[in-house]
Amino acid sequence: MDNFKAVYTILSALEKDMDAPQADVSKFNSEALCVSENRWLRYIEMMTDVGYIKGVRIVSDITGDKRCDCRNIQITLKGLEYLQENSIMKKIYNTAKGIKEVVPGL
Repeated sequence: MDNFKAVYTILSALEKDMDAPQADVSKFNSEALCVSENRWLRYIEMMTDVGYIKGVRIVSDITGDKRCDCRNIQITLKGLEYLQENSIMKKIYNTAKGIKEVVPGL
């Protein structure tokens, strides 16, 4: 899965679960996204670092293996803004693509 598509998928799932007491991580875990556990953890780390999500604890054990405690994971306002901006860009892209198909030579 494309990296940005994976990030968008995670944030979308968190946005949809805002009314639930807890987010359903199985909707966007490594298995659901068809990526390795390491890649998934990096997505979660990066989104936490830039402020798209909060409530995540990533811990390393003595061997250096990382684990993620996502029981309190939530999307932030910045994460909602990311979803909104990318939704608008996707609509613009689809419109431009449609125009290109209709108008020869573009």
